[in-house]
Order: sequence, then structure tokens, then C-alpha cells
Amino acid sequence: MIHIENISGAAQEFAGSRRGFLKGMFGAGAFVLSVRWMPEPLLAASASVGANPADAMGKAVLHPSVYLAIDTAGTAYVVAHRSEMGNGVRTSLPRIVADELDADWARVKVVQAPADEKYGDQDTDGSHSVVSFFVPLREAGATARLMLVRAAAQRWNVPEAECSMELHTVVHKKSGKKLGYGELAAAAAKLEVPKKEELKLKPRSEWRYIGKDSASYDLKDLCTGKATFGQDTHMDGLLYASVLHPPVMGSTIKSVDDKAALAVPGVKQTATIDTFKPPVLFQALGGVAVLADNTWAAMQGRKKLKVDWEESSHRVFNSAPYRKELEEMARKPGKLVREVGNVEAAFAQGGKIVEAEYYAPLLAHASMEPPAALAVYRDGKVEAWAPTQSPVGARDAIAAAVGAKKEDVTVHVTLLGGAFGRKSFPDYAVEAAVLSKKTGKPVKVVWSREDDIKFDTYHSVSAMYMKAALDADGKPAAWLQRTVFPPIGSTFNVDAVYSDAGELGLGFSDLPFAIPNHRSENGPATAHVRIGWFRSVANIYHAFAIQSFADELANAAGTDPLEYQLQLLGPDRIIPKSELPKDYENYGQPYEQYPIDTARFRRVLQSVAEKSGWGRKKQGHGFGMGLAMHRSFLTYAASVVQLHVDDAGKAHIQRVDTALDAGTVVNPEMVRNQFEGAAVMGTSIAFFGEITATNGAIDQSNFNDYPVARMNTAPREIHVHIAENDAPPGGIGEPGLPAIAPAICNAVFAATGKRIRELPLSKAGLA
Repeated sequence: MIHIENISGAAQEFAGSRRGFLKGMFGAGAFVLSVRWMPEPLLAASASVGANPADAMGKAVLHPSVYLAIDTAGTAYVVAHRSEMGNGVRTSLPRIVADELDADWARVKVVQAPADEKYGDQDTDGSHSVVSFFVPLREAGATARLMLVRAAAQRWNVPEAECSMELHTVVHKKSGKKLGYGELAAAAAKLEVPKKEELKLKPRSEWRYIGKDSASYDLKDLCTGKATFGQDTHMDGLLYASVLHPPVMGSTIKSVDDKAALAVPGVKQTATIDTFKPPVLFQALGGVAVLADNTWAAMQGRKKLKVDWEESSHRVFNSAPYRKELEEMARKPGKLVREVGNVEAAFAQGGKIVEAEYYAPLLAHASMEPPAALAVYRDGKVEAWAPTQSPVGARDAIAAAVGAKKEDVTVHVTLLGGAFGRKSFPDYAVEAAVLSKKTGKPVKVVWSREDDIKFDTYHSVSAMYMKAALDADGKPAAWLQRTVFPPIGSTFNVDAVYSDAGELGLGFSDLPFAIPNHRSENGPATAHVRIGWFRSVANIYHAFAIQSFADELANAAGTDPLEYQLQLLGPDRIIPKSELPKDYENYGQPYEQYPIDTARFRRVLQSVAEKSGWGRKKQGHGFGMGLAMHRSFLTYAASVVQLHVDDAGKAHIQRVDTALDAGTVVNPEMVRNQFEGAAVMGTSIAFFGEITATNGAIDQSNFNDYPVARMNTAPREIHVHIAENDAPPGGIGEPGLPAIAPAICNAVFAATGKRIRELPLSKAGLA
């Protein structure tokens, strides 16, 4: 637990609630033994050793960049300006700086940045932390290195070209002189910061940390219960709040009876939060809060509230008829997104016609840590502590909600106990700030699991229609695909019913197949819940449909699915940008630097086939192997799933292999972690994931009716194979997910002959 004693002050005392739990759970002897036998390098760096590193960083003498400071003791402070949620950014990003600095990793302290534009984009989404900051962070380290070299050269009165670097040390080999970074920091601070063109980045052959395995910087604190998450914050005199939200999005309060709630011991008061004015944006949903001196009392008091709601127009939302609307729309011509050749003319020439429809439901994030935030409003200013993926977004939303200036709002970022895009929306932090202003006290808002699932920012539901005409060789001469889903844009614009180029570029408008005639269309869909970002976003349902359909075509052509996918790719080529939609966004990166390269698709396909033993086992009679590939967030991935369907008709995943090409990889250990986790999450989505609504209200509430993969349903083995490539870095956190569901469904077909066209598999009795 983090105990916040001083607003904007340095003193932050770790109370160690989880550490105490761990000691009690395992016993001191066993626990100490487990730590003692941890490899020494894993314990070297710790986020909680000594004083608050942010304060120490502020007192350091050398500040060559906003990301780095060095004090006279030689400690290097590196800013982590992105949010840590198991994605490894508090390790990978600082190690980029440390590598160019030639810093001793054991003498590096990581400082979590608050919300501030000076750090650049802080939104930890879109799998672009390394993609966007690989070069800037290298330049930050190289800047400090050059300043230290120049300071040493001046002290020794030698040319700087004669100086070189050893670990945390500048060396003059001719004279044998050495100076540590701490000894040079003050002198270096007096020098002019070098211009960008003066920097010389290290060649790949000299990298110390980039490309090498490293455990999490926070590992020791995570293992000993000292790591601080949003649920761990505390402040003397605070009130805990539990908010009753409108069951139907956009509904308002007609009346409130809080007498029974106020009678619950520990409850201090109730307060209303206004329902948002459309569009919802990052606003709070609205509702009635029960505030108490402990979380339990607040939640029990909330159960006693009697609220009469004025329901919004979204009360018409019922999942079954809504699905029919989407499917009917997908069967009709839609808005043109991309066309190569002449699809209509190709279909008119005949050939074997194959058609299929696919459906994927709404999904909830269900991250391990439900939303929570602490805020204090005083004299027109707000300070907040939150597990947010979007610190600046949270700051701006809080400022708007309480009528403060942006510069008068400070947002501190804790560790995030999972997020997957949900915590890019700061509504829970807004609630805490609004309630603090209303009560005049610090307020900590805590969402329950039921709140988290019933009032999420959901992953969109989708219906897709696919059609192909096969030539005499079984290859598609024509390919038509349509996608219909309520877009994320509907959360920011009430009139948005069509998807924008960004969402359509997530595995739909960037089809890599060498098909002479293909066409992509998008149909309109109205949103009735908040639609938000989710790990891999629209890539999930686009990959499910396209990769499942490719497998269906392979079967129709009587061709091995691997060979068919390779045929679909055609000769190795860079897909010309002119073949893509004019507004294709390419995940926000220059196409010249990150083109769609079919050779990289081929490489991961062939790699995963070899590693998984594709084609070496006879399939059918309950055993099947399924294959799928996808490019997302500039990374190429292919997965093979091996599963068994037992006599009761239940599927059991025996093994998942994923091969990936993410270009330059900073930390292979974190890459493996992310892709292993994606295999488990993909299993959850494929087997169980489904959110439904009745009369506008979400039906599911907890893991009893929104299950996720447990040990008995998760893959028994997961193997991750990383391709070596000097290309620029691609994304890591999300690309492992899209291929999993279609690979599972294709494996079910191989095992049983049963084709899966809708998720989850539980609806087909397979889970």
C-alpha cells in the first residue's frame, strides 16, 4: 500500500499490506528462502529501495534530457513516461536509455512520470511505446554520454575522440585514467547540451542491453508485495466511494432514497454524479455514490440505495435482435473501403463460389485489478493517483469535470493490474475528483468486479460477410469482404456509425493476399454502450473472419491450409502503398519505414509450421491443428494450435506455437511474456468471451457468467519463436492475440469437421 502523506510532496511511505499477506501466507522461512534463491540479477534493481526516486531525480545535477538525470553519486534516473501494466515498459524503455548511456543497470533508478506533455505521447495503447520512442530514448542516452565524455576530456585536457566508455565510466586508455559518471556529473552539467546532429548512436554490435533478456525492473517489489497499484493508495482522512451507475447508458436520476444506505455503519454520506452529456468521451457515467470510512461499508451502503432512473433511448438494446441487424447489414453492399481489380466482373465469370458469415460478440476487459483512483480537490486544484493508461487524458478529463485549469491538475500514475485498453478511459478517476470537490475530502473510488464488467468500455461486436470465387486451381479469382460493427468513434461522436480509416486499417483494409480482384466494404452500426479500445482492437474479429475463411477456401480447394496461405500471399513483395486506401494509417507510422512485406508473413508461417510439427500428425478423430497469421501494430505473427476434442465434445488445447517478426526486439523476455499471455487471453476470447444486453442493461456481472480461461482450460504448452530481424521495432503487447481465435477454430474443424463461424465456442458446446 502506498500511504500519501503530503500533497505534491516527496514523502510516500510504503505500508506493505500485500507484503504482510505474503509473509502470513507462506511463512517467513519459506518466503525468505524463495527470495534468497532468486537469481541475483533479478533482485538488483528495485523500485522501492531508498527515498522516492522522483525527488532524488529533481536534485540531481545533470539533466541532459527530460528522460534522464545523473547525480554526483553516479545514480542514473531514467523516466518511464508510459504506464506499466505487465507490458514491461518500465523495464524496456529505461534499458534503451541505459544502453546508449553505457550505464550500469544496477545503478539505474526508474522514475514514473506524471501527466505532462513534455514527455511526448504518454498514452500507453496501440503497442507503440518502443516503436515511437526507440530513437528518442537512444538519443537521450547518447546525449548524456557525449556530455560526460566532453567533461572528462576537458578535465584530462585530451581530445574527446581519445575517450571511450566502460560500464558507468569514462576511460582514457592512453593514460589509464578513469572517471565515474558521478565524478563527472557536475562538470557535464555546465556544458551545452549537444545538438542532435552531433550525436553518434552505438552500432548494434555494441549494444549492452537492447536485444538481451531482462526481468522486470519491479520484480522484487512485485514478489514482496511492495509494488503499488491503484487499489493500494491511501491518505489520512479519505472517504471510500462506491458508485451506483445507471444500468442503461445515458440514463438519469429521477429520485434517490438513501435512508437505508446512510444507516449502514461506516457510511458518512451520499452524493450524486451528473450523467454525462453526449458524447460520453472520457466523462463519468453518472450515478449515486455512497461514501464511507471503508470500502466494505461503501459497497454495503450502495446495495441499500433505492434509485429510480429515467432510462435513455439505449433501453432498446437487446443482443439477439441487434445481432440480426448487423448480419443483415453485412449481407448488403456497404461503403467502399478498398478495391483492387474488378470484383463484380470477376464474380460474373463464374467459378466455385464460397460464402460465409462470421460473428464475434461484445467483450469486456476483465483486467485483474478493477478500476480505482484517489483524488483530492483543494483550492481549485486537484491531485490524483490512478492506474491509468492515459495520464494526460485523465488530467484533461478531471479538469473539465471540476472546472479547473489543466495546469492545476496533477495525475500520478501507479502500476496497473492489467488494463488491455480499459484504463485509457479515466472515468473512475473523474469520479474521485468530482466527489472530492463535493465532499471537501480526499476520495478513493473503488469499482467492484461487477462494476467493471457491467460498465466497461466494451470491445465491439462485429458481423462479417465473406465471399470468394475460386478458379480451376482453387485459388480466389475474386474476394469480397464486409465488416459491420459499432465503431470506437461512437464514444466520441454520437453520429458515428461507420468506422474510420484507423479501425478499418486494423486487419481489414490491409489484406495482404495476392488476389487480382478484391473488395472491402463497411456497413453502419449504432452503438448502445461505450465502445472502447481493447487489446488488438478490431484485429480480433477481422483476423477471426479472414483467417477462418482462408481455411475454408483451403478445404474447398482440397489444399493443405499452410500451402494455401502461402499461395494466397503470392510471390514475396512489398505491397505498394497505391494498392491500399488513400487514408490507410499504418498504425501511425510512415509506410516507407514500415511497409507490408509478404516475405515477413511467409517467414513466420514457415517458422511456426516447422516448430509446431505441422503435417507430421494425422488429423481428425478428435485431434486437430489449426493455423492462422496476421499483421498488427507493425508486427507479423502466425500461430498453430493443437487441440483434442474429447468424447463429451469439449475442446482441450494441448499446445500453442507462435512465431513472430517484430523487427528489432528490445527485451526478448518481455516479448515471450506478452505472446504467452496473448495465447491464454485468446483462449478466453475464443472459448468464453461474450457480453450481452437485455433492454439496454448488461447481463453479465462476474466470472460466474463472464468466465476466463483457468488452468484447466488454458493451453497446456505455449512456445514463442522470435525471428531475428534488424528492421525497426514493431509492437509487442497486442500482435500475439488476433491469430489465436481463428487458429483454435481451424483446429476444431481439423479435429471434428465442424466449422466454427461464431464466437465463443461455448455456444457450440465445445467449452
